[in-house]
Amino acid sequence: MPKAKVAIFISGSGTNMAALLYASRLPDCPYEVVLVASNRPGADGLSLARAEGIATFAHSHKGLERADHDAVMERAAQDADADYIVLAGYMRILSEEFVSRWTGKIINIHPSLLPKYKGLNTHARAIEAGDRHGGATVHLVTPELDSGAILEQVKVTILPEDTPDTLAERVKLAEYQLYPRALASYVARAAQVTA
Repeated sequence: MPKAKVAIFISGSGTNMAALLYASRLPDCPYEVVLVASNRPGADGLSLARAEGIATFAHSHKGLERADHDAVMERAAQDADADYIVLAGYMRILSEEFVSRWTGKIINIHPSLLPKYKGLNTHARAIEAGDRHGGATVHLVTPELDSGAILEQVKVTILPEDTPDTLAERVKLAEYQLYPRALASYVARAAQVTA
């Protein structure tokens, strides 16, 4: 069965992108990374992708309307023949039109146990609320921020001495395990449905 082609959008260091990329090289992984694209031409993750032989694309969002920048990024994904767009630290909210065109084909990871703590400062909010667990959620992207269908989650215990930074470090480790697995499961299920 042919592998699903994935374009990964990043804005920074690309650590989740790296986890997804290296997982794609394991036996029986149902997806391959065909592009790493960024809204920040200097993003460190682009260098890693290039070093690993992955095609890259970068175009700054500065001075562009949201829909215009989305169109540039979308064209890059289409030119790479991507079946899915996977957001991995992509710090841009996508336009409703873009998301609608890729319904069920844009996946994101969020550092909380959604539906709790949509948006920013998730770890501080979980600690302040006295929660016993933080965590991460892989979900489909919809026009409403962090509100798409949940694909998979992982819990991370909040320790009494945790700060937002110490909790974030452990959640990141959990993300690196969760994201490749959740993406692989999702594209494999989709392939079975269309087969």
